[in-house]
Amino acid sequence: MSTELQWKCLHFDNLSLKELYDIMVLRQEVFVVEQDCPYIDCDGKDIVSWHVCGYDSDGDLVGYTRIVPKGISYEKYPSIGRVVTSAKIRGKKKGRELMQVSIDYLRELQGNDPIKISAQSHLQKYYGSLGFVTVTDEYDEDGIPHVGMLLK
Repeated sequence: MSTELQWKCLHFDNLSLKELYDIMVLRQEVFVVEQDCPYIDCDGKDIVSWHVCGYDSDGDLVGYTRIVPKGISYEKYPSIGRVVTSAKIRGKKKGRELMQVSIDYLRELQGNDPIKISAQSHLQKYYGSLGFVTVTDEYDEDGIPHVGMLLK
């Protein structure tokens, strides 16, 4: 399998049913099953967001983020959320590529406003290596410790 991924970014209105289904499957596989975190994934934000999808050479969705416009998750900031990679590509530095591609798409769509994320606390160093700075104390989100982080 080639490690080269094909990227696309689509607004919810432009997703095919198959693309939406693949997104929901990947998010549930990782967030609900692997992380054992039952929560309401469909939070109403998907329909106003852009969806960054990374496909491997087999055509499988293996990386995903959701770009949320300013004023939805955070009043003053656009956001990147639901960051997820398939077990199929973990350990191949594709998470970093996913985040960089997502930042680039967000900048193209939303301009150069700072980007705020809700990061799992144990990933602060990783997101810090991408330029994000912790701006909140730790808080609980769906039973998992998180912190707010900002990329200026």
